Amino acid sequence: MNEHLINLLYLLAASLFILGLKKLGSPATARGGNRLAAVGMLIAIVVTLWDKQILGVEWIVAGVVIGGAIGAWRARAVEMTGMPQLVALFNGFGGAASVLVALSEYWFAPNPEQLEAWQMVAWQGMQVDTLATIGLSALIGMVTLTGSLVAFGKLEGILGGAPVLLPGRHAINMLLGVAVITLIVLFAAGPNSPWAPWAIVGVVVIAGTLGVLLTISIGGADMPVVISLLNSYSGLAAAMTGFVLNNQALIISGSLVGASGLILTRIMCKAMNRSLVNVLFGGFGTGDAAAGAAAPKDGGEVSIREMDAEDASMVMENAKLVIIVPGYGMAVAQAQHVVRELGDLLEKKGVTVKYAIHPVAGRMPGHMNVLLAEANVPYPQLFDLDDINDEFANCDVALVIGANDVTNPAARHDTASPIYGMPILNCDHAKTVMVCKRSLNPGFAGIGNELYGMANCYMLFGDAKKMMTEVVAALKAGD
Repeated sequence: MNEHLINLLYLLAASLFILGLKKLGSPATARGGNRLAAVGMLIAIVVTLWDKQILGVEWIVAGVVIGGAIGAWRARAVEMTGMPQLVALFNGFGGAASVLVALSEYWFAPNPEQLEAWQMVAWQGMQVDTLATIGLSALIGMVTLTGSLVAFGKLEGILGGAPVLLPGRHAINMLLGVAVITLIVLFAAGPNSPWAPWAIVGVVVIAGTLGVLLTISIGGADMPVVISLLNSYSGLAAAMTGFVLNNQALIISGSLVGASGLILTRIMCKAMNRSLVNVLFGGFGTGDAAAGAAAPKDGGEVSIREMDAEDASMVMENAKLVIIVPGYGMAVAQAQHVVRELGDLLEKKGVTVKYAIHPVAGRMPGHMNVLLAEANVPYPQLFDLDDINDEFANCDVALVIGANDVTNPAARHDTASPIYGMPILNCDHAKTVMVCKRSLNPGFAGIGNELYGMANCYMLFGDAKKMMTEVVAALKAGD
């Protein structure tokens, strides 16, 4: 293939990556942006395979058809509650691919004895750089792979959401980090040494162990941060592999994923008012707690008020503004469609309906946005925390569906609370708060929610989908 044509196609692919990433910044254009980036990746893959004569056209077409069919099947078959697990696996697959490509570049490198003199000079000149990037690709890729598998296990409930805090874990992680960097340096400095293959194998093994230890100590409450960070790792691993192969498209796409993942991680940390170091080594979020159901601010008795579907429908029907706060409980119950139906009914009755989205609600970045988009909730009704928090004071009803820690007023004043300082949605400022939950059990942070014992709060106990269906039925019956 003509070199100028190759560069032109790579430029087109990179442009589609950047344009797609730009469109992913808004829910209204995210689907189109995803398609553009996918087309760009398809162009980059086909050009690389064809140019390097890795595969013939028939194998490329076969791969596109088979891979596309598998991808389409998984995209349609996966439940929305399983989307975080799927994203975690995607990150892991990206890391695994980087490791395999980098290692294959080393194991199948040309034999120096078969090179001519002028080729030998060029080969020796690029050895240190190439081998160093192979080592870094193996390191980042393996941490991504094993870390993503642990994240998948936690999200799926196989490993449990509680952080596993091993004694001396920080010292162990530091020693492993020093060891793996040392092996990379030795590997890059002595490519022809008999111990070089063992050095790169050591990098793979230690990096894989490090990925497990780093992720297993992180609790369920920090999963949105972990997923965005692992996504960044997968991009960095791809970029390192791009340097190994001298492939511009891979370098650009990997850098974009790595940078956007780091930016998203920073946004997630800011939303929790925590540093990345605190997330990685703090062990916050139990995920398995079942005590401390509620805790009033003054330390007195907790008075829980209940409300049934009919009473809830009457209060919301006579409201001027209803703000719906979705959380992971809505995702588990698959209640997004009936919640949208509830919002549509209220709007027909002249009630203004808005949705308040906390950045870390759910199990992955943008989890609530994805759920509501699937239910075709109008994008203009979705508001981020900073844009809607002041409106709760003028809100007649705040309807909380499955959200817990992100609505807990203890974050404002209780310095002993693990969520102290985390920006929360000001649901307690509304005239009436309705909380739809199965029980009073705490959320990922393992602490009770002060909101449930407040005088303006009423509990709608039960499955979110069932309870919202009953509220919808009551609204329709009143027509």
